[in-house]
Amino acid sequence: MTWRLAGPPDAEALRDLERAANVVGLAHVFGATPFPDDEVLDRWRATLAEPGVVVMRHPHAFTSWDGDGRVRHLAVHPDHWGRGLGREGLGLAVAAVEAAGGEAHLWALEDNHRARRLYDHLGWVPTGETRPALWPPHPVELRLRWPRPSARPGDLSGSGRGH
Repeated sequence: MTWRLAGPPDAEALRDLERAANVVGLAHVFGATPFPDDEVLDRWRATLAEPGVVVMRHPHAFTSWDGDGRVRHLAVHPDHWGRGLGREGLGLAVAAVEAAGGEAHLWALEDNHRARRLYDHLGWVPTGETRPALWPPHPVELRLRWPRPSARPGDLSGSGRGH
């Protein structure tokens, strides 16, 4: 299965995939707070219409980035965790950002342990910047950056090799 460019007709499927990943992977962060279905769907519609934003979709994952080098979204359906889709999605984003002359960065929930392990394994570096997340209860997000080529311990090619 391959990645493809997502468009406006994909908004509901992206929301549903994000819900599936977050309800399982972030239950310890958001607890009993209901998933904000309508707000997330509105955000996906806006994201898909925003100039300079790229959203790539796989049947079981998605990734998104913008012209400023920010990896905006990355999620994998929990039934497909551990199969390299997160690494592939990040690889697509980083390659596109670097091809455009940018430097990749992202915001990750401090307590999103699964994602943080992936980012650490691949060599993403915390910048020390934090902010509250958009969604209640507004947990802390950390900013990470992808290191310059000479400092990269990770491999985004999907070979399974890390540092």
